[in-house]
Amino acid sequence: MATFKGTYRHSVDEKGRVNIPAEFRKSSFSTTHDTFVITRGLEGCLFVYPIEEWERVEEKLKVLSFTQKKTRLFERHLLPNARDVVLDRQGRIKIPSHLLDLAKIKKEVLILGVLERIEIWNPEVYDQYLASAEKTYEEIAEELFKPEE
Repeated sequence: MATFKGTYRHSVDEKGRVNIPAEFRKSSFSTTHDTFVITRGLEGCLFVYPIEEWERVEEKLKVLSFTQKKTRLFERHLLPNARDVVLDRQGRIKIPSHLLDLAKIKKEVLILGVLERIEIWNPEVYDQYLASAEKTYEEIAEELFKPEE
């Protein structure tokens, strides 16, 4: 199982390719053979999963009831946007143009390691997302790591 952490800033080239940080490639290479799935994320980013992690996402989706309206809507946003991508020899993936548009990515990106996935953000969108948070980092930490009584 791949685990990603850290933040990196990279450029997107004219062909829509972005370098995946070497630390992330090392974390995923042995299990994924350099194959990832990129799709629409949440809050305006893109999600990039090693293929084995993506298969876990698919298994979770398969147990959801397609008769539920919210399930159908979520699947219709996530799955049509999903694409298999393979690292090239320079350690880059090509981001499909419709995903670049969806995430408002132009030239620069922030690449975040978030445990089992990689997130790709327009740096301005990411800064706006953090600034709009309803609670501080400390308040969220206190709630999430509250000792059990």
